[in-house]
Amino acid sequence: MQYDVTVIGGGPSGLMAAISAAETGANTLLLEKGQKLGTKLAISGGGRCNVTNRLPEDEVIRHIPGNGKFLYSAFSIFNNYDIIDFFENLGVGLKEEDHGRMFPKSNSAQSVVQTLIDRLHTLGVTVKLNHPVEAIHYDKEAHTVILQNGKNIMTKAIVIAVGGKSVPHTGSTGDGYAWAKKAGHTITELYPTEVALTSKEKFIRDRTLQGLSLRDVAVSVLNKKGKVIVTHEMDMVFTHFGVSGPAILRCSQFVVKELMKGAKKVTLQIDLLPHIYEHALTEMVLSAVQQNAKKSCKNIFREVTKLPERMVTFLLEQVEVEETTKCGNIQKETLLQMISLLKNFTFDVHGSLPIEKAFVTGGGVSTKEIAPSTMGSKWMERLFFCGEILDIHGYTGGYNITSALVTGRLAGMNAAYEGLA
Repeated sequence: MQYDVTVIGGGPSGLMAAISAAETGANTLLLEKGQKLGTKLAISGGGRCNVTNRLPEDEVIRHIPGNGKFLYSAFSIFNNYDIIDFFENLGVGLKEEDHGRMFPKSNSAQSVVQTLIDRLHTLGVTVKLNHPVEAIHYDKEAHTVILQNGKNIMTKAIVIAVGGKSVPHTGSTGDGYAWAKKAGHTITELYPTEVALTSKEKFIRDRTLQGLSLRDVAVSVLNKKGKVIVTHEMDMVFTHFGVSGPAILRCSQFVVKELMKGAKKVTLQIDLLPHIYEHALTEMVLSAVQQNAKKSCKNIFREVTKLPERMVTFLLEQVEVEETTKCGNIQKETLLQMISLLKNFTFDVHGSLPIEKAFVTGGGVSTKEIAPSTMGSKWMERLFFCGEILDIHGYTGGYNITSALVTGRLAGMNAAYEGLA
């Protein structure tokens, strides 16, 4: 049987592409190599599925630092607000949480996945699970999808939506890059983004702070000249291998890029109290010391900063002060060193976890070779790409799913136009 459109990959972009193609009137096939559709969607947002973000369009694109500007054309056709309407029209009530993140009111990612699957069935999309693709043969009149089971599928248009190389247990194992190369496309260097960072610092190796979480700290990545590349103010956590948590994940791609340039290490600078200016903190500490000279320095700093005890103890060790020392016995110069540490605690990171442990893949099919208003290949007729296989990546917080759904919408719709022509 010949199809108008064949979508390869049943993740968020592939589901949207298949729905979009079928809504446009195309006889559509969706191929998924795994046993289930929407595996990555089902685990997103901690199992609650952060379907998109309600921030203004420019803000959303700013939160997609990996070629986000490429999406301006696509957003003029289908954007984050259209995603909200799309789901609500299908009966998925959404609610807004911090930083504009949109979740289903059900708090269940599975309900989102099931709604998309139900939509596929309503539209008559042919879905084939456990059907891995071996290769694609491109031709002028129709393309041939060669399955691993030896069968061939003829199709007028193809949408490749197989993801990148991150979170491989969901099926994203980089299969699509070879198919893109065969069509003449460039694959930019792949690297992990939204990934935990590793460090060889002694306090990390000794696990001094392992498991310690810090709330609302400002994490900055410094270049080799000590200049700030980027700063993100969120939570972070120390681990047995380095650091993780939202602020670290957002900074990670900038660290990885510095390491890719040849840096052996990258310095992170942590402002533990970003909402208090250093001069104000100095006044607070000196005043507290003056009024409570007999109190231990650990207690004074804990009361002023509200930081976890382990963090305060660790920083006091850095300025060579016993935590039980009465604060009245500490020289002013040492107090100022401690205050400086609270505002500028620096340490080096030396790597990241591998791409398979990252939340998002950096790199992919070059956006220079993709038509931004259709997601069509500039090199091969009736070939379209969407989702994480493209060299587009954003921060966590609904931005990557937004990119996947927007590119999927355009790829499916325009593949249908081509397939029906």
